[in-house]
Amino acid sequence: MNRLSTPTAATPFTTPWGTFDLTRFPEDPRERLRAWDAADEYLLRHLAGESDSAQGEATELTGRTVVVLGDRWGALTTALAAALTTASTTPSTMASTALSTAAPVQISDSHLGRQATLANLARSGAAPDAARLLTTRETPPERIDVLLVRVPKSLALLEDQLHRLAPAVGPGTVVIGTGMVTEIHTSTLQLFERILGPTRTSLAARKARLIFCTPDPALDPGPSPWPHTYALPGDIGPASGRTVVNHAGTFCAERLDIGTRFLLGHLPVAAPGARVVDLGCGNGVLGTAAALASPGAELVFLDESHQAVASAEATFRANLGPDAPAEFLTADALGPDAVPAGSVDLVLNNPPFHSHQATTDATAWRMFTGARRALRPGGELWVVGNRHLGYHLKLRRLFGNCELVAGNPKFVVLRAVRR
Repeated sequence: MNRLSTPTAATPFTTPWGTFDLTRFPEDPRERLRAWDAADEYLLRHLAGESDSAQGEATELTGRTVVVLGDRWGALTTALAAALTTASTTPSTMASTALSTAAPVQISDSHLGRQATLANLARSGAAPDAARLLTTRETPPERIDVLLVRVPKSLALLEDQLHRLAPAVGPGTVVIGTGMVTEIHTSTLQLFERILGPTRTSLAARKARLIFCTPDPALDPGPSPWPHTYALPGDIGPASGRTVVNHAGTFCAERLDIGTRFLLGHLPVAAPGARVVDLGCGNGVLGTAAALASPGAELVFLDESHQAVASAEATFRANLGPDAPAEFLTADALGPDAVPAGSVDLVLNNPPFHSHQATTDATAWRMFTGARRALRPGGELWVVGNRHLGYHLKLRRLFGNCELVAGNPKFVVLRAVRR
């Protein structure tokens, strides 16, 4: 966890191509977590030929298709946009390239990461087309000359994305990964080796490492094993025995989360025509169960992860059919960009309490605040959470009320009503 000594919304990130004020998203003047870390610094210094691992030799970027996978808050994309813009407009012995050719391509699963990237690019003074932003669900470039990978927390997401990008990687592609030492494991290196080619790591620098992979065109990694499916247990109410579909990177892709299971045992029934939101939907188990328990309800599935929303839609369709009405939104915490204020009758929520490697209640607080804004008077927010997190205190502060619906030694189900 990277913390500064004093709270600040924007923190300076010094790179070989300039210093940039970067923030996470949404911006919060009290935020103490930086939008970059030593792994981002190490990779950029290596590309510029300024690290010991580079041995003074810079990686050629000009006129090449540069893809950045998993850039968390846009630090790498913002710096590379500046580097490629400078290279494409500065006379040199190499051929000059147009800005559209120079733009790096970012591939991200995170809506929040995308919004942070857009804000950080704008803050840096970059042109609107200085970078091309794609989601993990969109078609990647047909050819990749330089592939830069910020190792994700989810090994499954890395596996799936390497499979998706492998056809665009050729024998001359430069492949470099980066991450903190605690994020790079033997299994991480084995994925690069199995899907792309021979792999080695650098020495550690400020607790960060680089991964160097040499693509092998003769390698056949086979198809991606994702998505996975499993059947729900038979004792959880209307969703008993139903199919769950999980795209890579989705929370609890192999089994039912025990917190979700506890809420399923106390799931409220919505009236016909009621608008129900599965907030932070993950693979969509809660919303699908609500649709089965409440025929005629209008379901909305919302998550900031593109992989999660795709999983929720696949789960819903597998159980309700291809024509059943529902909305699937990639957005942040029921903010104004998601649903109109006062338009929702019931919100179901199993909030996360991690952001990458950091433990934080910021996401839960945004979800609760967004739910209160979205609910109609008399509308209800149902939350399941670990007992020790003390969500009842936040809900009472925000809603003015909070009822304990059910509890066990580990979890509580809470109900707050919009007055």
